[in-house]
Amino acid sequence: MYTNKLHPGETFPDIKAKLLSGEDTNLAKAAGDTNWKMVVVYRGVHCPVCTNYLNELDGYADDLSKIGVELVAVSADSKEQLKAHSKKLRVSFPIAYGLTQQQMQEMGLYISSPRSEKETDHNFPEPGLFIINKDGDLQIADISNVPFARPNLDLLLSGLRWLKDPDNNYPIRGTFRG
Repeated sequence: MYTNKLHPGETFPDIKAKLLSGEDTNLAKAAGDTNWKMVVVYRGVHCPVCTNYLNELDGYADDLSKIGVELVAVSADSKEQLKAHSKKLRVSFPIAYGLTQQQMQEMGLYISSPRSEKETDHNFPEPGLFIINKDGDLQIADISNVPFARPNLDLLLSGLRWLKDPDNNYPIRGTFRG
């Protein structure tokens, strides 16, 4: 299946997912004291690489919040799968579930089918990381087709600190339409 990629500078799609509490979270909108949003899409409970990445990411949640970036992770897992996964996770940031195939396609994610029923019972997204700015536009996109190719979190945090400094006046990159 081919994917339609989101383009930097475009408005991030208005996608909602469910939290374990039952409330909806809007992936495109930051809340509270933050004005940017970081959406981390992960494969699901069946992926130990994703579990490790999410646990590592938790160590950056406070620093992200201090620079005004709200963090949320999301997968296509069911509520029951997220409950099971929560036992392996050591995270303080919200994790949502229930991404639909249409939503995965809207975000331009690569989608995989399970190799067997032991892996999972649904098609699932490959990793993606999106930074949505205060205007609701896609500032940064990182999309992979495997779980072991993701952004270095130290470098990402450092870059976000620099990017959000108004003195740097750094534009959204990758917008050339030729």
